[in-house]
Amino acid sequence: MTEQRPIKVAVIGGGCASIAAAFELTRPEHAGRYQVTVYQLGWRLGGKGASGRGPANRVEEHGLHVWMGWYENAFRLLRECYAELGRDRTTSPIADWRDAFVPAPVLGVLDCTSDGRWVPWAATLPPTEGQPGDPPDGDRRWSVRDYMVRSALLLRTLFETIQARDEGRPREPQGQAGAPPSVAMSDAIARLLGYGQLATLAGIVQGVGLLEAALGSVSLVPRDALLPFLDAIASNARRLLETRLEADLPLRRVWQVIDLTLATLRGGLRFGLLTDPRGFDAIDEYDCREWLALNGASESALASGYLRALYDLGFSYEDGDPTRPRISAGQALRGMVRTFFTYRGAALWKMQAGMGDVVCAPFYEVLKRRGVRFEFFHRLENVKLAGTGPAEPPYVEALEFDVQADIAGGKEYEPLVEVEGLPSWPSAPDYRQLVDGARLAREGWDFESYWDRRNARTRTLRVVDDFDLVVLGVGLGVIPAVCREIVARDPRWRAMVDHVKTVATQAFQVWLDAKMDDLGWTAGPITLSGFAEPFDTWADMSHLLGRESWRRSPRAIAYFCSVLPRSDVSDARSNPAYRPTQQEQVRRVEARRQIVMAAPA
Repeated sequence: MTEQRPIKVAVIGGGCASIAAAFELTRPEHAGRYQVTVYQLGWRLGGKGASGRGPANRVEEHGLHVWMGWYENAFRLLRECYAELGRDRTTSPIADWRDAFVPAPVLGVLDCTSDGRWVPWAATLPPTEGQPGDPPDGDRRWSVRDYMVRSALLLRTLFETIQARDEGRPREPQGQAGAPPSVAMSDAIARLLGYGQLATLAGIVQGVGLLEAALGSVSLVPRDALLPFLDAIASNARRLLETRLEADLPLRRVWQVIDLTLATLRGGLRFGLLTDPRGFDAIDEYDCREWLALNGASESALASGYLRALYDLGFSYEDGDPTRPRISAGQALRGMVRTFFTYRGAALWKMQAGMGDVVCAPFYEVLKRRGVRFEFFHRLENVKLAGTGPAEPPYVEALEFDVQADIAGGKEYEPLVEVEGLPSWPSAPDYRQLVDGARLAREGWDFESYWDRRNARTRTLRVVDDFDLVVLGVGLGVIPAVCREIVARDPRWRAMVDHVKTVATQAFQVWLDAKMDDLGWTAGPITLSGFAEPFDTWADMSHLLGRESWRRSPRAIAYFCSVLPRSDVSDARSNPAYRPTQQEQVRRVEARRQIVMAAPA
């Protein structure tokens, strides 16, 4: 019996999706069935999550990276990776995933007042049971109905909070609303509508409790009966509260969340999302703000810091233009309800070093142990197809690369450096390992730039000889350039590149010689969004100071990021100066902002 040869898999790109694919394909239970090689641009892994160590071993990120407490798959894989890595806790500063991530429960948004002041709204989201990546609870899967019931519970909680504040007492949790039989529930709804009991906050709280129960068993109460009931709750609540909103900023903010939640519930009923098998995907043709407005959300709520933060955190602006917010309603709603209702442990988790240090380096080490080969300095230029006739469907015939640099002595490039006992990625390649490295450094070859087309040579991989299967893990933005043959032949790929857009981002980091509370922020470490352009998202990352190696240590670190307005790149592919020009533009914008912020009022 002949031994079956391994299936050779070429994984293109070293971002999170590619690394996850390599991790799954090389699990021990596959018994070496897949022989994986990762081909990566430049000298490090991570994609947009790549980070490096610069002067004084400072952590240099491509933006701001935090993980949500509902990133179940990401945390599960990371936990498995650290368990397999098995670092020695006595010698490694980050030996386990719990050393790599810590809860960051304080979040905030900002609103601009009529007199031009930016006022933060900070909240500490309470811890929940379990940890992200724990095994799921049985076979339970969250449905749109579950999310709508939780939204109604949130609505009831917010109304109870307002009621308790008006009465000068703390809110007493009321627990989950019951689900009375059909006749009793319908009678209760009719009574609240017919006798004006929704005219008080107490009546509204009672009404939302009934709504919560009805949504949990929607077959008992027809949708046509629930919609007018929900509208009555909304109109009575607005009448009770709207005269107080202008002068009471905390109340206005709570009301804006109520307003958006009411619109979400109304839209869920009107669009039949509770029973539509597509779930939230059924409304992806709408922008989130557009869909909420269709379902009654006010202009004030649509312009709130709470909703702006949703767009800011996802860089959801068409062509990077902050005046053109755009994200599909289905994906936005799914993100919101997952963020608030399904996180485990903490809503946010912050890394205790760079993402390259605590995520990418451990995966690299485990994959190397499993026998994965890494070919750095490989820039994909073309996915070549064969098979054009009806008897032979198209398949990948060859992969054409530019080899940006050769490794001295024909060895495999060693990418990691050790920083205070922690394997990390440097912010620049090790030119000593490269053929003619001194010249490449002197000439400033930018191995991570799409616009620097210089190379040492070309290389073509051929199906069967070099690979059997391809995992294409490159970013969507380069698909038209590297998959032009597929795009030309397949209308589905053409539709994808025509209609699914990418945006550029900008970011900067500041190391400060004053603590945050000395600068006026006294509420502790926080992640803030919904701020002024051009940098609308900010996080206090001072906890990283202990991972850096300053001779005279700074006292705080701040990270800022946002979208970058699109520039014309149609003729820039062979222009090495394009990226430095854009970087200088961002520096000028950032400098102007610092001048404005420092100017006396």
